Amino acid sequence: MASAACRLPHCGGLAMCDLAPQFKARPGAKQGRVCCRLNAVTFRSPLLREFTSFTSSDILNADKVESKRSRQPYNGGRADSKVRAAAGGEEGVAAKTADKTQLLNSLKEAIETKDSELVKGAIEGLKEAGYASLWNSTPNLARRTVYTRELATMGIKNPEALAIPTSQNDLAFLVTVVGVTSVVAVAAGFLPGDWGFFVPYLVGGISLAVLAVGSVAPGLLQVATSQFGQLFPNNRERVAKHEAAHFLVAYMLGIPITGYSLDIGREHTNLVDFKLQKRLLEGLLNVSELERLSVVAMAGLAAEGLNFDKVEGQTADLMTLQRLINRTKPKLSNNEQQNLTRWATYYAASVIKNNKASFDALVEALSRQAPVEECVAAIEAAAK
Repeated sequence: MASAACRLPHCGGLAMCDLAPQFKARPGAKQGRVCCRLNAVTFRSPLLREFTSFTSSDILNADKVESKRSRQPYNGGRADSKVRAAAGGEEGVAAKTADKTQLLNSLKEAIETKDSELVKGAIEGLKEAGYASLWNSTPNLARRTVYTRELATMGIKNPEALAIPTSQNDLAFLVTVVGVTSVVAVAAGFLPGDWGFFVPYLVGGISLAVLAVGSVAPGLLQVATSQFGQLFPNNRERVAKHEAAHFLVAYMLGIPITGYSLDIGREHTNLVDFKLQKRLLEGLLNVSELERLSVVAMAGLAAEGLNFDKVEGQTADLMTLQRLINRTKPKLSNNEQQNLTRWATYYAASVIKNNKASFDALVEALSRQAPVEECVAAIEAAAK
């Protein structure tokens, strides 16, 4: 049996001990130290973090002791570190969640004031904290000449008909009114006495009145036709996507949003920027400001063109764009106005397509009437 010198300081390495080779250090533990004077072995265990001593009789069974210990799982403290890391991670997540919630509450309070600077400041706070990466992410616009075929390449399904107002709701409303009144008038003819004479004429007069108003002042029937449009299954989806496009594009261009509505006949997205509003009222918009606002104005039309064969909400968007053009100096020529319309539609469509996940999340949030701050959170969550 081989011998080994004692390594303890008080032995000085002079004494020899034949028992040393019988002790086999457990993997992960420091090498055992043998002392012939003490006739004992001591070793430091990382698992127990203390000194453990064995007498000479125990040394003879060291193999058995260590064999038993070796069967116990040892992770070198990794389990403790994982627990601490998990605890620290949970605390970090909780802190970030609380911070984000506080910032969103600040945004909510700012929106309630309708103050554009406060709203901007609140969203900038979210951006600095890393929660609003898409806010004002496309501030620099470069207008260029855009042709109709490029709109088709971008994904617009029927670019030639974008500016043509649809009459789907009007036609459906008139057909329904005429059809229903005709059936009622025929049925009323079987009423007894004079009722069978007067009622059909009275009911038939309803159709004539509607046709007369539609011919002379069609705007008076707009509310009725809009409400009738709710009968179409995709109408709610169309309105949600239209307003979501205005919301998302304005958000990415750095224009604050304070509210929206999907109510039929009152669909809108509230944008608030006091500086732009003042210049708009004064009729002093410059070309750069016009380009930003034109992209926002045409975003709804672009969203419908990307998702539906026919566009129904373009009338209000085109009227808004024309008002912006009329308040811009210097004035744009007719060709420049037409190209601006195509370019703004193209650019808005590209923003929507390149941020489809955020757009879809925003459509879902608007469909359930979520508040603006939740819509912002939905946009940013989908972007990650």
